[in-house]
Amino acid sequence: MDIYGFWKSVIGQDEQKIRTYFIEDAYVNWHCTNENFTVEEFIRVNCEYPGVWEGDVVRVEEAGDLLITVAHVHSIDQSLSFHVTSFIRTKNDRIISIDEYWADDGIAPAWRLDKKIGRPIKSEKVSNQVS
Repeated sequence: MDIYGFWKSVIGQDEQKIRTYFIEDAYVNWHCTNENFTVEEFIRVNCEYPGVWEGDVVRVEEAGDLLITVAHVHSIDQSLSFHVTSFIRTKNDRIISIDEYWADDGIAPAWRLDKKIGRPIKSEKVSNQVS
């Protein structure tokens, strides 16, 4: 499966293209908000989400019929930024299920900053942009 093409269509909110990656009775789980979607519901939620988006595929791992991706998705104006970890199960190069974990990007909590615990992971952006 073309995982970079999939993410490009998701970030670009391309309803018709997104649909081609799924089998008809696939489902998507967003665990952080306890939501389960059919393919059509996932497409609707994704394509009706307000704003214009860009993104990068940060990491891809394969384990048999399971693709694990980490993507950085952000609004064009950079006011909103998220990282999403997706466990994408496939059969015959089409998605049968996705389990996703979305996280808001932000700075470390004040208490850790005050104690000077930890440091930035990276100081400059390295990109595999898919927008």
